Amino acid sequence: MQTLFAPVVSTMLMLFVFKLALPASSASNPGGVAFSSFLAPGVVMMAILNNAFANTSSSLIIAKVQGNAVDFLMPPLSPIELTIGFLSGAVTRGLLVGAVTFAAIFALQVAPFHIAQLWAVAYYSLIASLFMGAIGVLGGIWADKFDHMAAVQNFVIMPLTMLSGTFYPISRMGEPFVTISHFNPFFQMIDGFRYGFTGHHEGNLLMGALYTFGLTLALCTACWALFRSGYKLKA
Repeated sequence: MQTLFAPVVSTMLMLFVFKLALPASSASNPGGVAFSSFLAPGVVMMAILNNAFANTSSSLIIAKVQGNAVDFLMPPLSPIELTIGFLSGAVTRGLLVGAVTFAAIFALQVAPFHIAQLWAVAYYSLIASLFMGAIGVLGGIWADKFDHMAAVQNFVIMPLTMLSGTFYPISRMGEPFVTISHFNPFFQMIDGFRYGFTGHHEGNLLMGALYTFGLTLALCTACWALFRSGYKLKA
């Protein structure tokens, strides 16, 4: 109930609120798609991102605070196995929340939903879960208390999420913010994921895919390096 259905309810409520509060005009949306069709993929991707991060970060920080990190450090698991284990949990939770949210939106007919590009939906769902799962691992290892994790979420993740074009086309911001937004990995993931449903995008798909893949690979490598060194885990 806490890890799967609660995030779905929160996402559905957010979708309903924004659909009712904001004008339904589609003129400024990429491809002129309906506002609800533009908004829905964004909030689904937000659910995937937030839950993938929560899975790894909460697992690690709770283990450290309660002093039971030894439970996964003592078994004969290599750093790469620990990395794969934690990230697999993040991917599983992120994809499950995304799938159930999509099913709920489809069943309740909140927004006209159809898949235009299956590869984009699959790729960005996976890369987003890995990306945020890796950030959760790094944050969980670095943090010494819950306040540290709250700082990461409130001052890094939340601003990047809100400035990612989830609720609006980034073209509304004007320069130089449009150009800056293209360096926001959250925008690239949401834009690519939305393209999978609407067939329209604001950024460069190829560059976005390569950019998010490179960042995710670097973050996953950093997770492996921290598990290998035992930083803040074996001290």
